[in-house]
Amino acid sequence: QVQLVESGGGLVQPGGSLRLSCAASGNIFSINAMGWYRQAPGKQRELVAVVTSGGSTNYADTVKGRFTISRDNAKNTVYLQMNSLKPEDTAVYYCNAEIWPRKTPRTGNYWGQGTQVTVSS
Repeated sequence: QVQLVESGGGLVQPGGSLRLSCAASGNIFSINAMGWYRQAPGKQRELVAVVTSGGSTNYADTVKGRFTISRDNAKNTVYLQMNSLKPEDTAVYYCNAEIWPRKTPRTGNYWGQGTQVTVSS
């Protein structure tokens, strides 16, 4: 059984930094893209950043230059370094990954439980 477990959310002042982590565990054969999404109250879930298995990255325009996504393939973990945080970054952040579990014929799309990030003075 595959699961994604996030950590690192919390309360931070505007201009501050946070680092989110998401570890995939279970009977995993391989992991393709890993990414972070967020959902603010009353808004749709949106893509924040994604990193492929080869290390290519893509960011939402709203976070370019402030957020950095990275991954450690040996640890099946993806990170999101968030700098220069703004109140509008406040949301629940969700980890997402395309994972191929062992002994299954295809990949599946998996989500973490979400971690709250609040940017406020």
